[in-house]
Amino acid sequence: MDLMNCISEATQEIFQSMLAFEVQPGAPLVERQKMFRDTVSGMVGMAGLYRGMLAIHVPNAIAKNITSTFLCIEVEDIDDDVKDAIGELANMLAGSVKSMLTDNGKDVKLAIPSAVCGREYEVECLADGDGVVVPFQLEGGEFLVECFLQK
Repeated sequence: MDLMNCISEATQEIFQSMLAFEVQPGAPLVERQKMFRDTVSGMVGMAGLYRGMLAIHVPNAIAKNITSTFLCIEVEDIDDDVKDAIGELANMLAGSVKSMLTDNGKDVKLAIPSAVCGREYEVECLADGDGVVVPFQLEGGEFLVECFLQK
């Protein structure tokens, strides 16, 4: 399984089809980022043949732009709409990765997406297993998509 390519393909496809945003993947990070500042993180747990987590970490300004595009409204503050939109992006990404991991996608179950935000917070995940953190560039900045799995 090439998790880097799964993440890259899924992210580019979803951002293009759902938001009409072009995003470009960068080289995977050597070290996982744990601390986030002024960011919204959407996360989805995975269980079954593979267990772990997929997360997307989006700076506030980009999160507001994504939500504005999703909902066709002007978003000025980080609110429940923004957290829901980023959580739903994480859900779509996890669903795409899930379908790439197994032949029928039924061997992996997804948890209900969640989202957190704040001035400063930390996100922990599996200590062992396969994982990748991929930065993506889009107009206005950069965001991260990470996935860590154990088989």
